[in-house]
Amino acid sequence: MSSCHLILVRVTKSAKEIEVLRYVCKVSSDAHKKVMNYVRPGVSEFEAEAVFLEHSYRVGGCRHVSYTCICGSGDNSAVLHYGHAGAPNDKLIEDGDMCLFDMGANYGGYAADITCSFPVNGRFTSDQKIVYNAVLDARNAVLNAARPGVSWVEMHRLANKTMLQKLKEGGLLKGDVEEMMKVGLNGVFQPHGLGHLIGLDVHDVGGYLEHCPPRPTEAGFKSLRFARPLVAGMYVTVEPGCYFIDILLDRALKDPEQCRFLNAEVLARFRGFGGVRIEDDVLITENGCENFTIVPRTVEEIEAWMSTKE
Repeated sequence: MSSCHLILVRVTKSAKEIEVLRYVCKVSSDAHKKVMNYVRPGVSEFEAEAVFLEHSYRVGGCRHVSYTCICGSGDNSAVLHYGHAGAPNDKLIEDGDMCLFDMGANYGGYAADITCSFPVNGRFTSDQKIVYNAVLDARNAVLNAARPGVSWVEMHRLANKTMLQKLKEGGLLKGDVEEMMKVGLNGVFQPHGLGHLIGLDVHDVGGYLEHCPPRPTEAGFKSLRFARPLVAGMYVTVEPGCYFIDILLDRALKDPEQCRFLNAEVLARFRGFGGVRIEDDVLITENGCENFTIVPRTVEEIEAWMSTKE
C-alpha cells in the first residue's frame, strides 16, 4: 500500500465524526438563516456577525467559531479574507449592497465553514442575478459530478468553466470558454481554489503530501489546497466564487491574451459590485456526495426567505 493511500484512509471521517460534523453544519446553517432575516440597510457588518455568534452559542451550544467571521458587504465582499482582527466588520450595510458572509461554528473541535451571498434588501437586481446564478451553476455542477475517484483539480476546472460560460451568456465575456481557461481568465474572477478538506481544522491537513499529486502550475489553479482524487469519507468544502477586484480586472484588460475575451463596457457596470461566493460542506459518499449545508440557495429561495423578515 502506498503512503499516499495510507494518508487517504486517515482523512476519511468515522461515523461518530460525521454525526458531529452534520450537527455543527446544521447549527451554522440555521445561524446563517437568522442573519439573512436580520440584516437590512443601515445595520453594521459586526451586528450581523453578532447574530450568527449568538445563535451558534445560545441555541447550538457552540462556544467557538472555526475562524474569524467574514462579513463583507458592498466592496468588502470582494476581499477574500475580510474581517480579521486588524480590519473588523465595521462597515454600515447600504441598500443595494451584496452581502458575502462566510461563517462557521465549531463544536467539540469540529469545524463548519459556510458562505452565503445575498442582497441586503432581499431582492436581486438583474446584474446581481447574473453573477449569483453563474456561481450557483458552478456549485451545482460540482455537486452533481463529485464522487470517489474524481480529481479535485478537474472539479475546479468544471466549476470555473461553468462560471465563465454563464458570465459569457450574461454579456460580460465573449469568445471560447476553453480558450479563456488556457490564458487563465478563470483566475481573474475566482482567485482561489474550489475548496479544501475540513474536519478538526477549518483548512484541514492532507493537501500536498509525498507520493500524492503535486500543486498544479496551470494558470488559475495554483491556489488549490489539494489536488488529490476524492475518496469516500472525505469531507470537503465546495466554494466557487466570482469577484470584481479592480487590480485583477485592470491587469486583465492590459493583457493582450486575456483582454480579447472581456466586454469592457459591460464589465464597467460591475466595478464596485464586490463578489459572490457559495460555500457548502460536503461529505463524499460511495456513490456521490451529501451536502450537509441547509440554507436557501436559489434566487427564488433567498428572496422568499428574506421576505419573512419581521
